[in-house]
Amino acid sequence: MEERLFTQFSHFLDLMYWLFGDVENINGVFKDYKHENNTAFEDSGFLSFDFLNGGIGSFNFSTAINDKNFESSMTIIGEKGTIKVGGQYMNEVEYCEIDGYEMPELKEANPANDYGFYKGSAANHIHVIENVVDTLSGRTNITTNALEGLKVVDIIERMYAAAERPVKVAEKVLN
Repeated sequence: MEERLFTQFSHFLDLMYWLFGDVENINGVFKDYKHENNTAFEDSGFLSFDFLNGGIGSFNFSTAINDKNFESSMTIIGEKGTIKVGGQYMNEVEYCEIDGYEMPELKEANPANDYGFYKGSAANHIHVIENVVDTLSGRTNITTNALEGLKVVDIIERMYAAAERPVKVAEKVLN
């Protein structure tokens, strides 16, 4: 069974883990709206959780979008400010209000990868490939290690396990 969090959205969960750390108290709902007659896996989902280091989070995803990527975004709301990084490929700072911080002028983002029949995904993979080649050649150190990757796999597996148990919102609110 294919699971979208592994195939389509692991990079976003990896970024979340890198910024905020591990999660607990996971609740989730997965649905198959657009592909229910031809796939055996979800195309949409919602997860909520607590960060072990403090704070709460939520993660919404869907591949039930027609034609092309709609948006990828992360909004962080904190005691001293708010920032939203978004855009079709999560490549634009859309909002930045942080006490004592002035947002610098950023260079324009790279265009999306062009596969001919499909345009999509941010054109940043070359940096990962360069790091692998440079690490294997002994010119630099690895950017991330296998244990960090495995931790993201662990988080995704716990998210699927949490979403499999039925959660009734009304019961949670009333109890």
